[in-house]
Amino acid sequence: MVSRRPSSLSSTSSLSDSLANFDPDVLHRPAVVMRIDAREHGVEAPMHRHLKGQLVVALHGGVTCVVLDGLWMVPPQCAVWIPGGVLHSNRVTANGRVCFLFVETSAASLPDQCCTLAITPLVRELIEHLGNQPQLYPVDGPTGRLAAVLLDQLAQMPIENLHLPISTHVRLRQIADALTDNPADRSTLAEWGQRVAMSERTLARLVKNETGMTFGRWRQQLHIVIALQRLSAGARVQQVAEDLGYESVTAFITMFKKALGKPPARYFADRQHGQDD
Repeated sequence: MVSRRPSSLSSTSSLSDSLANFDPDVLHRPAVVMRIDAREHGVEAPMHRHLKGQLVVALHGGVTCVVLDGLWMVPPQCAVWIPGGVLHSNRVTANGRVCFLFVETSAASLPDQCCTLAITPLVRELIEHLGNQPQLYPVDGPTGRLAAVLLDQLAQMPIENLHLPISTHVRLRQIADALTDNPADRSTLAEWGQRVAMSERTLARLVKNETGMTFGRWRQQLHIVIALQRLSAGARVQQVAEDLGYESVTAFITMFKKALGKPPARYFADRQHGQDD
């Protein structure tokens, strides 16, 4: 666990600078917010953990959260919940703006596993407002009551499927790393088996057992995570389609719509306006 002093201000700062001088566990409040501005370059926090649970909220741009067995994408109007004690890392896209909401374990009924939450405009506004208040606020004062309302609302937020299971198995980790570096790689399962010295059948069984998905479904989910990250950062749909190895923009949009229910432009427009349907 990181042992550091709390930052005295909730002002916007770089991710690396903020984490170097901030320990949420010494702030004995039900909920505390730290705001992050990635500025012109993307930034990444090293793997770390704390007793408080952490909600990662993307105000602008995208955030990727990595734990030992999974990866979550945080597009606008969504948030990722990381329970207390879980080793994790956060990666913010260039010019991303993020709020980290740290929650005392006993302060709210939140999931005991990492998950993506679809948050309402009200929850987002409450988090932003709390981020503008002193972190050591009076628990029985106006800010304390606002924090209580926020946590009540947060417990009601629905879970979304923006998660990529990542196995700790060495061979699957090797494939995951290779596909993350080159998501346009369209090698078949048999070809991947040759690369990692496994038969196609054995590798298929391993992927299913470790991730709960077929290899094709798992690779598609990786594409969704990468697409959301790059589109959130401002990349054009055509460029993302090319980066992911799709033969046409239409093919990419079809995949995206099948996975998330809406084409990219509609998905982000609805997120921006807080619409779920």
